[in-house]
Amino acid sequence: MTPQLPGETWIIGCGKMAGAMVTGWQRAGVDFSNATAVRASGVAVPGVRTSSSICGEGSPRLVLLGIKPQKLDDVAPALAKSLNSDTIVVSILAGVEIASLRARFPTAGQIVRAMPNLPVSEGRGVVALNGGDGSLDPLFALLGMVVRTDSEAELAAVGSLAGAGPAYVARFVAALAKAGAERGLAPEIADRIALETVLGTAAMASASGETMESVAVRVASPNGTTEAGLKILDTQLDSLVSRTIKAASRRGQELAEAARIDGRIDSGPPLA
Repeated sequence: MTPQLPGETWIIGCGKMAGAMVTGWQRAGVDFSNATAVRASGVAVPGVRTSSSICGEGSPRLVLLGIKPQKLDDVAPALAKSLNSDTIVVSILAGVEIASLRARFPTAGQIVRAMPNLPVSEGRGVVALNGGDGSLDPLFALLGMVVRTDSEAELAAVGSLAGAGPAYVARFVAALAKAGAERGLAPEIADRIALETVLGTAAMASASGETMESVAVRVASPNGTTEAGLKILDTQLDSLVSRTIKAASRRGQELAEAARIDGRIDSGPPLA
């Protein structure tokens, strides 16, 4: 059976993250015949009817807000006029709380915050959800792991880990590759080895259910080469990652404060 969107769907902004979601749903076979992507640039979204502006005709069943947080107040007035009690607004705007969204879209039936990460394009993402009645959870499950959160603080915690995590993992893979090149490997070979090492480790742990600590212990022979390297990592890595996640979390709090209705979000780049 072909997976379906819940009804007429408007995708407001379709940049990197919203685009990754569309790609993931398309890979899963979701029918986009009743969807419209709204992009100020007018650049077509492959497989989706695309418009350069909100047409204002009818009321959508689902709205996916994929704009930058700084553009919320540019699109909210026109969009709000088209929403009704049957509309579900799903926002992937980092830091913008449900209360801030409700203040701008008072007639919407449900407001859901979603924090996906880019691997949703491959059906291997993580999507944290908060708000709503859960009716869209099966749709999001087509993109990967769904995490239902009890609070927006928990949603932010998942976002700072999973949402930003691919960038941090990418940096670590690149660092592994760079270290290999410094030992004499051709850079392209080092890149491939580093990537395959991370992919293989993740696949092995996922298949076995083994913890990362257990994997590390199993690889490291007593007094061996791996253990010598771990002695360096173990003195710095936990603290470094903790500070990194805290920095991402602080920025999320700043975005939330900027989006509260008693203050307007500063204008940013054009709607994607």
